[in-house]
Amino acid sequence: MAELPHTTQTRWQSIQKAAQFIAPYQRQVVYSLLALLFTATITLSIGQGIRLLIDQGFATQSKELLSQYVMIFLLLVIALAVGTFTRYYWVTWLGERVIADIRSQVFNHLIHLHPGFFEENRSLEIQSRLTADMTLLQTVIGSSVSFALRNLIMMIGGIIWLFITNVKLTALVTICVPLVVIPILIYGRRVRHLSRQSQDKIAAVGAYVGEVLGQIKTVQAYNHQSIDQRKFHDQVEEAFAVAKQRTLQRALLITIVILLVLGAVGLMLWVGGIDVIEGHIRAGELAAFVFYSVIVGSAVASISEVIGELQRAAGAAERTMELLQAPNLIQSPEKPQPLPKVSGNIAIEQLCFAYPSRPDVLAIDHLTLTIRAGETLALVGPSGAGKSTLFDLLLRFFDNQSGCIKLEGIDIRHLDIFALRRCFALVAQNPALFYGTISDNLRYARSDASDAEVEAAADAAYAHDFISKLPQGYQTQLGDSGLGLSGGQKQRLAIARAILADAPILLLDEATSALDAQSEFWVQQALQRLMRNRTTLVIAHRLATVQSADRIAVLDHGRLDALGTHTELLQSSELYARMVALQLQPQ
Repeated sequence: MAELPHTTQTRWQSIQKAAQFIAPYQRQVVYSLLALLFTATITLSIGQGIRLLIDQGFATQSKELLSQYVMIFLLLVIALAVGTFTRYYWVTWLGERVIADIRSQVFNHLIHLHPGFFEENRSLEIQSRLTADMTLLQTVIGSSVSFALRNLIMMIGGIIWLFITNVKLTALVTICVPLVVIPILIYGRRVRHLSRQSQDKIAAVGAYVGEVLGQIKTVQAYNHQSIDQRKFHDQVEEAFAVAKQRTLQRALLITIVILLVLGAVGLMLWVGGIDVIEGHIRAGELAAFVFYSVIVGSAVASISEVIGELQRAAGAAERTMELLQAPNLIQSPEKPQPLPKVSGNIAIEQLCFAYPSRPDVLAIDHLTLTIRAGETLALVGPSGAGKSTLFDLLLRFFDNQSGCIKLEGIDIRHLDIFALRRCFALVAQNPALFYGTISDNLRYARSDASDAEVEAAADAAYAHDFISKLPQGYQTQLGDSGLGLSGGQKQRLAIARAILADAPILLLDEATSALDAQSEFWVQQALQRLMRNRTTLVIAHRLATVQSADRIAVLDHGRLDALGTHTELLQSSELYARMVALQLQPQ
């Protein structure tokens, strides 16, 4: 994935963009802050309760005063418990809600991105950003930020109470503050850099796991397990090495802060203890001072620890915002032209296209071709001739560099992209089926289709009989990619889905090449029904399946080599005649 420069400004911009998702929930933020202030205030008040308990309770030997101050202490504890419950609930709710919104917006952005983006970036790494990074952000927003704010308030409030309680002792503690801040600044930058590296390594590990497990049959068929184990081990160790460095830096930071803070507290206890012995201050005053010193010291130590989490969150926010900032190169025009009734007239004029990864090689080279409404045009040619690329351009998965494609006389780049794609039904060589029921998969083409329409489409695709024999019929649950069905059954479901879409133009990409003879027969029967009264473009390597096409276009290196019927091409195209001879000659 294209990386943004990891400057402080870029990181701050990413955090600002992530923080914008909190803006709609100002009321919940106010609830959280009020509860946080309340609990911090109660905690700080406990110090005064301790002072009164010692000076007015123990020192006076009064049972009534002791009972009174113990009761006050217990009331403060109850108030603290109620405030903590409120703070925890609203802060956690806010974290969950904001992350749900970010996940939804990132997914909504990704699902509209041009397919080229997913060819340039590993989809499994993107998935990791939507899961692992989101989990980290949720923890930070729903816990760490609140924890940091609470400790910041406690630190400020504690310092104020320290000055109120005893200025002399406070001066000793204040001297140590710069000594604590300096290591935070030094180690914080190292932790931030290592946190970003760690998240990238973890994402790579997740992507590798998904890739191997997704192709587990190939892995096992070639006995590749030991190699994959070594590769995975190496990636895990790389991630561990970076995590170890990050942990070391954080551990050093926390250790130094604790030593400095508690060392200052020890010094303060020694000086304060002498003052109590000499009668300069009361024991309750020293006890309260110790309490506030521990509060301040713990707050500083906690903040230094949370800073590590916030550094990781900054990296996660940056990686997430990279996804949201990824530009969509294929979009509808601001003012799309209205599309007239589509009968299937397509004009391809001097079309040139090169893939972004290979800009110097034209996959489509000055191609000019006219497809008439209602005809069946077969596209044949050697691998790499540009047949599938042409389908991609018709569907605007990519935009051509020059020339144009016109649908009913209108350049497809001037049309609304959703209106354009509704004009096509695609049946691929490897049909895309999703985890869910057969009914859900068929309705992928038209979600509002009735049960009767779904069954009619399946019947027309010769799929109704085998579906009815399944234990749950149309409600049978399919595994990932249609796991559990044969190739022919998957293909007939894909055809049924295309029938349900009822689009005027049909794109068939090697729809029968991977099937056995019996499956191919039923699929061909289904295709014949599907192709009636539709403009059909057929990609085929097996020329026996396209001899009956109205016309055949022979492509070679992105150019139109010849155009005509099967009989005409045998006479006019040396390339086509050679392909036919190779495939149809007696064995």
